[in-house]
Amino acid sequence: MIPSIAPAPVPATANAEDTGTGEATPASTATGRPGPGPKAAVGRIQAHRLFAAPGAVAGVLWLAALVLASLTAPWWLPYKTEDQDFAAILSGPTAAHWLGTDELGRDLLSRIFAAAAGTLGTSLITVIVGVGLGTVLAMVAAAGKRTEGPISRVTEVMMSLPGTVIILAVIGAVGTNIPVVMAILGVLISAGIYRVMLGQATALQSQLYVDAAKVDGVSTLGISLRHVLPGLNNTIVVQSALIFAVGMLIQAGLAFIGFGPPIPQPSWGGMIQGASQHVYDAPWLMVPTGVVLALTVLAANAIGNALGKAPNAAASHLPSAADRRRRAAASAAAPSTAAAAPSAAPDEPATAGRLSVRGLSVGVDGGTPLVTEVSFDVEQGTVLGLVGESGCGKTMTALSLLGLLPSGVSASGGQILWNGRNLAAAAENELAGVRGREIALISQEPMRALDPMFTVGYQLVSAIRRLRSMGKAEARTEALGLLEKVGIVDAARILTTYPHQISGGMAQRVAIALALAGRPRLLVADEPTTALDVTVQAEILSLLRALVKDTGMSVVMVTHDLGVVADICDTVAVMYAGQVVESGRTANILDNPRHPYTLALLAADPHANTAEDMPERLATINGQVPQPKDWPGGCRFVARCQFAGSACAAPVPLVPSGSDDGLVRCVKADELAVEGLAWVATEVPAHRVPDILEMDSTVEKDRP
Repeated sequence: MIPSIAPAPVPATANAEDTGTGEATPASTATGRPGPGPKAAVGRIQAHRLFAAPGAVAGVLWLAALVLASLTAPWWLPYKTEDQDFAAILSGPTAAHWLGTDELGRDLLSRIFAAAAGTLGTSLITVIVGVGLGTVLAMVAAAGKRTEGPISRVTEVMMSLPGTVIILAVIGAVGTNIPVVMAILGVLISAGIYRVMLGQATALQSQLYVDAAKVDGVSTLGISLRHVLPGLNNTIVVQSALIFAVGMLIQAGLAFIGFGPPIPQPSWGGMIQGASQHVYDAPWLMVPTGVVLALTVLAANAIGNALGKAPNAAASHLPSAADRRRRAAASAAAPSTAAAAPSAAPDEPATAGRLSVRGLSVGVDGGTPLVTEVSFDVEQGTVLGLVGESGCGKTMTALSLLGLLPSGVSASGGQILWNGRNLAAAAENELAGVRGREIALISQEPMRALDPMFTVGYQLVSAIRRLRSMGKAEARTEALGLLEKVGIVDAARILTTYPHQISGGMAQRVAIALALAGRPRLLVADEPTTALDVTVQAEILSLLRALVKDTGMSVVMVTHDLGVVADICDTVAVMYAGQVVESGRTANILDNPRHPYTLALLAADPHANTAEDMPERLATINGQVPQPKDWPGGCRFVARCQFAGSACAAPVPLVPSGSDDGLVRCVKADELAVEGLAWVATEVPAHRVPDILEMDSTVEKDRP
């Protein structure tokens, strides 16, 4: 049977130590000079690992000597492969025959090295066909769910076939044509290589930097070649070394049973088969060929093991958006009430730079809903904050704006209206024209959104050239300007560095510069300050405020931090369990919350208290956000709400909250000012209760 191919080990990501100042540590080896290309960097890493292992060095030297000797064999071999010395049949090593002779008196040294070129060359055919075909199939399957199913089924059928029987059948049909036989062997082995490569290719396709490339308008083929293939480089090299050894063994095995090159052409397997006939009367005959074959296989494995330890910075795994399937059409969302989600009239003129989400629902394909009937508006030049605990649907809502929902998840209803187009029903090619140029993304973790295989300059210049159709020199100048615009002083040096050579705050600035490469009108920021320290967080928020003011673009900010909301957001939408439970202007939401969940979030926020006001223990919300499969039919906050009653068992619509154009999803919103005092008194400092009482009483007087 065909030997199974073991998956290569997944190496750890190599990271340089970060000083937190944006400067690379000495380990980063940043010199300020133009850095090498990604292929050169990967090649240098592999060469370092290869020559750092004594076994691998010995393997390289052995294979190099074997190839050189076989290619130059006609010039130095003492005998031709067919020459016979009848006076020295089955002799051991002598001065005339250094490795002895076979049963016909032919020189073993000459025959071994004359057969080496054919054995190594045909084994390479197996490597090229097997690894090449398996890698291509894995990249195609990882690029889309529609292609993965058929390809996986075909490879499963191939793996279930008896490889030895098929090879023997091919030999019966075409004869002992070794190149053809080894190519067929490569096709059979490619199914196993595909399984090895598919997992890594899928993980690479799910990286945030792949989503960033898609936002920048890179085609599926471009993403596969530019971002996925370099990440598979290490595994390809390792598997090639292993398959090379497997090919030699199988080729020797075929020759051993009589299906090798035709007589009198020498082959290692044929020579071993001949030696096996004289294992008792001439045991030495087995030694030279067996040792050479064993050393060659060991050399290939040693090289593969050494290369398998090379760090592959692109092999980090982070579940992220990967699915690119879109519905051909989206049904109009049915609003809960006219006030909650008014439908856009067919003849309503589109406002440039205005985002209007109406009744958006997102769910697992054919299954559980994850977001239901979310509605909000983002006017040009304003910032909307999506607030809530983890698991409330904020990120799903944000990613749906760009069509970057995870695999198996899609928009099941509603509209995402942008410049007169419904993005919820847009095809992939339509979204490609929007991403990067009109709507851009800033991810939560910039170090994951930047491809570690490429320098900052390469990624930024490529994005600018792709999105603005600029020349290389002009794009580099624009890249320097963007880096300076986001507050990077040493922009020329940063262009030459790799993502792991800069700090988290610097990487976030680079990510913002990448998002601005296409001059978008809307920026989707998915918790851009969560992983940063307080000082850098303040700098990033100040930068975003300046960008909104200077460029007039809009921002959808996903965040847990109410302090960030108070600092930068004009409007707020509070989400809980996949729904918007309260929305309105930031000042109204923070000063006069009308939903128990919003009130509880404010009571649990340390920013709401000064150092003198800080209680010994911040307020908490009992329980946790329910899983989508456990959502109740009525109010989804009912299990954690202090004010829940029988009326909360029925579905709760969004209704006007009484403050400007605010909306709230609570049947007791009007009673909260009175009934909430008992809860507030136990969750916030006592001296703040009069202020809350005065605030709520004023609201009740002003309510119509």
